[in-house]
Amino acid sequence: MKAKNLSLFILVLILTVAAVFFVYPKAPIGGYISQYLPWRLGLDLVGGSYLVYEIDMSNVSPADQSSVVNGLRDVIEKRVNLFGVAEPRITISRAGDNYRLNVELAGVKDVKEAIKQIGETPFLQFAEVKETGATSTPEFIPTELNGRYVKGAQLTFSQVGLPEVSIEFNADGAKMFEQLTAKNIGKPLAIFLDNNLISAPRVNEAISGGKAQITGINDTKEAQLLVERFNAGALPAPIKLINQQTVSASLGQDSLQKTIKAGIWGTLAVMLFMVLYYHGLGFFAALALFIYVALSLAVFKVFSVTMTLAGIAGFILSIGMAVDANVLIFERTKEEMRKGLQKSNAIDEGFRRAWTSIRDSNLTTILTTVILYNLTSGFVKGFALTLLIGVLVSMFTAISVTRNLLKIFYIKNK
Repeated sequence: MKAKNLSLFILVLILTVAAVFFVYPKAPIGGYISQYLPWRLGLDLVGGSYLVYEIDMSNVSPADQSSVVNGLRDVIEKRVNLFGVAEPRITISRAGDNYRLNVELAGVKDVKEAIKQIGETPFLQFAEVKETGATSTPEFIPTELNGRYVKGAQLTFSQVGLPEVSIEFNADGAKMFEQLTAKNIGKPLAIFLDNNLISAPRVNEAISGGKAQITGINDTKEAQLLVERFNAGALPAPIKLINQQTVSASLGQDSLQKTIKAGIWGTLAVMLFMVLYYHGLGFFAALALFIYVALSLAVFKVFSVTMTLAGIAGFILSIGMAVDANVLIFERTKEEMRKGLQKSNAIDEGFRRAWTSIRDSNLTTILTTVILYNLTSGFVKGFALTLLIGVLVSMFTAISVTRNLLKIFYIKNK
């Protein structure tokens, strides 16, 4: 059993050393990795603007509002990408009966131009496809048929259960679409949203009546995304900028440096307290806490978690919870040793008795973070995500790392 514990500890130790080099940008290996997988920092740490838009739903039916909002978010995300924002944070929130679009522009320099581009209504357009040769890129010929003539789109299913996208045109659009399909039988018809190709279905026959279906879609998720993009460009839902907050790059860097220093000194203070109060047990708790911090930061970087001030606060809070788990374990172990049990048995019994309290408190926190992440937006969501990851990693280190450390190095039979 001791050999198995030692093997697990060596594996965790190797992972910890690798994690330290991985997360530290100035380390030789970490600097090289950061070129391809850098830390993702929020606008409150690198500077930028936080924009809030109100979506005008006055001309959109209640049944189509959700589809339009999701389509708008997709369009705005593509527009923001043009300004060099990698994986921008675009979220939707509700204020009473009103929908709002929250846009985080971290590191964007030309904010005025970004605001101008974001505020434009999405443009949906149909185009003919001109074949230019087997090896050359097809040429698209724009037509007069655009989003003004589209009533909307819906997700439907064929008789055999395959997903389809049903499109409906108004009276003028129905005539234009019939002429366009009659002219392009056997050819693809390109559909663009903000000059981005979203679909190119092949025309099988001339379509009259103002209704059409796009078939041959791989799955329901792809079909729903196409519906949302159609409705974003077809249904009029203009957006209006109602709030703008700007954070300078220098202020963001200052906040980052202060936060890192506070986190380091706070963690060292906790380690010192554990050593002074629990002596030998406290040393192992401090070592387990260091392993926890390294592994947690590696997880944040691997999964490209956007770190904000609120997110760092959630991580620091999880450090306190990791220490709390060790305190419960140590107190239970000391109680068993006072009863006369040998250290090996006392540690097993201490972990067994402490586990129910650790499990229940952490599950409660996990449930809270899941609710916060799904029902909030912006900085609160970042706080919930880092706290959730931190709690999950702390459960691993408290039960596996601390226990193995004690069984390998602390136990000395009388």
